[in-house]
Amino acid sequence: MTDPAPRAGRRPRSVIAAATLQLLTVIPFLLGTFIVVRHGADAQAAAEAEIVRQGLPAGILAQHGISFAGSETPAIVLVLVLVTLALLNLTGRRIGRVLSWVFQPVLFAMGVVIIPSQLFTAQLLESSFKSSGDAVLARVDVPALVDAATQVMPGWAHSASIAKLALTTLGSVLVIILLAVPSARAYFREAQ
Repeated sequence: MTDPAPRAGRRPRSVIAAATLQLLTVIPFLLGTFIVVRHGADAQAAAEAEIVRQGLPAGILAQHGISFAGSETPAIVLVLVLVTLALLNLTGRRIGRVLSWVFQPVLFAMGVVIIPSQLFTAQLLESSFKSSGDAVLARVDVPALVDAATQVMPGWAHSASIAKLALTTLGSVLVIILLAVPSARAYFREAQ
């Protein structure tokens, strides 16, 4: 993706595309934050009710640090960082490009390690419960537990997680490449 050398004051398409990807990545994180704020407590209550329905102690989830309510703070921090980087890149600030090259690999790693747990919650919890050595946890019907929690969440929550995975992984790789092409290098040099 090489653009013609930028003229003074003209942003190359590569920089616009990189900043656009950074801003698009914000959307599923905002949606996830909305889900946590709006539906997290209900999802946790539904999961706890399912545990009781299965004849297990109500506090077993809290005892093992399992929460379907999540935390919105990391997502808000990521949103602020991505918006800041996109704006710095669009204005030709070299620090935005350098920090994008530092942050996007971190976001990629998060996408590979953390986000699949949102997509494959039942499988990961079941494996974790079975290998925990806790006889009570091993008795949990994990698919029913996860199903109870996800029933109170919006139907599009899974799609938002898929978008988050795609944008944090493939999107991060593309941002790095787009900010490395000759037209982007020239733009950041020129802007200084």
